[in-house]
Amino acid sequence: MELVWRDEDGARLAATVWRAGGGWRAVSSAMLGGGIGPLGWVLNAQVRGRYARTDPVVHLAELAASFGLDGPGVGMLTAASVARTMRREDGGVAASATVGLRVPTWAAAPEGAADPELAPLHIDVPGPSPEPEPGPAPEPSEHGTAWRPGTINIVVAVPVALSDAALVNAVVTATEAKTQALLEAGYPCTGTASDAICVAARTSGAEEPFAGPRSAWGARVARAVHAAVRAGALDYTEYLRTNRP
Repeated sequence: MELVWRDEDGARLAATVWRAGGGWRAVSSAMLGGGIGPLGWVLNAQVRGRYARTDPVVHLAELAASFGLDGPGVGMLTAASVARTMRREDGGVAASATVGLRVPTWAAAPEGAADPELAPLHIDVPGPSPEPEPGPAPEPSEHGTAWRPGTINIVVAVPVALSDAALVNAVVTATEAKTQALLEAGYPCTGTASDAICVAARTSGAEEPFAGPRSAWGARVARAVHAAVRAGALDYTEYLRTNRP
């Protein structure tokens, strides 16, 4: 996985690129390349907190092309600091996580309840110049309210083949591990409102039928994700402590 940079919206923004090549497929909740299908690359790109574009899929495709990525892949956006991506491994499973918890959420919150804001909007993506004055709110897109960038993005690579059911099971396992890590790090939440995930597995070899937390490969997924997210959450706590106005 490589770290790349670009200048956009008056800020120096990072992205991680995994050029997986052939022999992989993935399940993902990402807007670009989401679902289950072949995978050649994964892009996790940082954007400013005041993200105003209403065409994030187009934006991701543009970014992928600018980094020389073509063919099937997955693209995610986050307002978290991608330069602070945490990577952990367990038994051959690799996990990376960008963790920003400015607005932590409970998945099952009362209707209309406001999520708490732990820091000003600009805290996740400090720019090289003063923050611009707030502009008008983004207009709703044809799909509803304008998309807001997620702040916990997780990428998992499993070095064996997984069945479709096991791929989905791995997403559940990773999400459970994420929530466990956040609670242990002192954040009473299940994540943020627009987190994204990608779980990749090999296409060759016998398919593993299970990826729950007590299966061989699911347990490794859980431990790798838990370690990456917990490290990211603790790092974010320190980041808030030293950068809060």
